[in-house]
Amino acid sequence: MENVWLQAKSAIKNTIPFNSYKMWIDPLSYLDKNGDELILACPNLFLQKRIQSSYASTILKELERLAGSNIRFKLVVSENKTTQKEEPSLSLKAKESVPRQMTFPFLENKLLYGRMLRNDYTFDNFVVGKNCDFAYSAALSLASSKKMHQSSLFLFANTGMGKSHLAQAVGHYILSARPSERVYYITAEDFTNEMVSSLKTSSIDKFKNKYRTQCDVLLMEDVQFLTGKEKIQQELAMTLDYLFEANKKIIFSSCQAPADIPKMNEQLKSRLSSSLISKISKPSFRTRTRILEKKAKEKGYPVPGDVIEYLASELSDNVRQLDGGLNGLISKASLLNLTIDIPLAESVIENLVRSSASITIETIKKLVCKNYNVSVKELVSASRKQSIVRPRQMAMYLSRKYTDQPLNVIGKSFNRYHATAIHSITAVERGIKLKNDLGKQAAILENKLEAGDFER
Repeated sequence: MENVWLQAKSAIKNTIPFNSYKMWIDPLSYLDKNGDELILACPNLFLQKRIQSSYASTILKELERLAGSNIRFKLVVSENKTTQKEEPSLSLKAKESVPRQMTFPFLENKLLYGRMLRNDYTFDNFVVGKNCDFAYSAALSLASSKKMHQSSLFLFANTGMGKSHLAQAVGHYILSARPSERVYYITAEDFTNEMVSSLKTSSIDKFKNKYRTQCDVLLMEDVQFLTGKEKIQQELAMTLDYLFEANKKIIFSSCQAPADIPKMNEQLKSRLSSSLISKISKPSFRTRTRILEKKAKEKGYPVPGDVIEYLASELSDNVRQLDGGLNGLISKASLLNLTIDIPLAESVIENLVRSSASITIETIKKLVCKNYNVSVKELVSASRKQSIVRPRQMAMYLSRKYTDQPLNVIGKSFNRYHATAIHSITAVERGIKLKNDLGKQAAILENKLEAGDFER
C-alpha cells in the first residue's frame, strides 16, 4: 500500500500546480493500512482540514485508479508516525465539501499585533513564477517550520512585486496552523513611531519587552525607511539579537538589498545581511498571464484569452499594474455594458501605461483638488476648514499608497509635520474600514489612479 501511495503522490504532482503540491500534498506520508483503508499522516490540523476541503477528491481518484474503486483513505495528524488526532474516513462520495477558499474564524477573537493582514494575501493566492520561486519556497518553508539554516528571510524588490503578499502569507499560515503564536505585522515606520511614543511616555521598557520577549514572528516591511534613524536602528539591532537567540521567525521586506540601504549602521546591516536574502524580479510574460487568469477567475468575470495575453504583453512593470489594468477593463465593460475585447483593452491600457511612471505627489494633489473643487494652494495652506482638511487627508493617504516617498517627505509636501501625515492616513484608512463617505471617495480616487484617469 505504501507503493500505491507513492505512485499516487507522483501522479498528483503532475496534475496540480507545483507550489500547491509542495504546500499540501508533499508533506503527507504513508502511516499504516487497515484493510482497504490507507492511513496517511499529515503534520498539523490546519493542513488536515485544508486537504479534506480541497484535495480529497484528487487523492481518491488517483488511489482508485491505482488500487481499485473500494479503496478509502484516512488523514491523521501525526508527528514521527505517532497518531495524535484522527478524522473520519473519507470516501469519494464525501467530497462535496466546504468552499475552496480558506477562512480563519479565529482571527476575529485573536488579538492581532500591529497591522491587520489582508484576507487575500495567502500562499494559495500567490502565483509562482521563475521571478519569485525561491522567495516563495523560502517563505513557505519558514512558515511551515521546515528545517532552514536561517530563521529569518529578507525579501527585496521594487514596488508591486509581491513582497507584502508573501510576508502576509507567512502570517496567515502561522496563525492558521499555530494560533497560539504571536505574530507582529508592522512597517519600519510603525516601529519607529511606537518607539518615539514610548520614549515620550516613559514606557520604553514596555516597548522593548514587547518586541524582545513577547513576539514569536516578526514581519517588518519597508526596512529602507530606517535610513538615517540611528537610535531606531540601534534598538532594532538589539531586538533582533534577542529574537535570533530565541530562534524566532523574522521576515523583512525592502525596496533595496541590506547592503544598498544608505545610512544604515553596520550593526543592523550585519543582522539584516545574516538573513536568507531573496530578490523578487519582474514576472515573465507567462507568469503575468497566469496572474491575470487567476485574478479574472477570482473576480468571476470571464476575460477572453487573447485579451489576457494583450494585457500581459503591455503591462510588464509589476503585479500592481496588472491588477489595475484588469480592474479598469472589467469596470469599464461593466459600467458601459461593453464586450471585453482587444479594442476595449487598448482604450484602458493607453492611459495606464502612459501614467504608470507619472503617479507622483503632485499628480495626486491635482487629482484630489479637481475632485474636491479646491486649489492646490488651499490644499497646502494652514487652513483647518473641514472642506480643506478632508481633501488634504485624502491626498496624503493616496501619496502614501501610490508613491515610495517616506512620511516625512509626504508631510513636508503638504507643509505638515510627520505626525499630521500619520493622522491623516489613519483617518482615511478608518473611513475605508467603516465604509463611510470618506472611504467611498478613497475607492473612487484609487480607481482613477490605477486606471490612469487623471483628468476627471
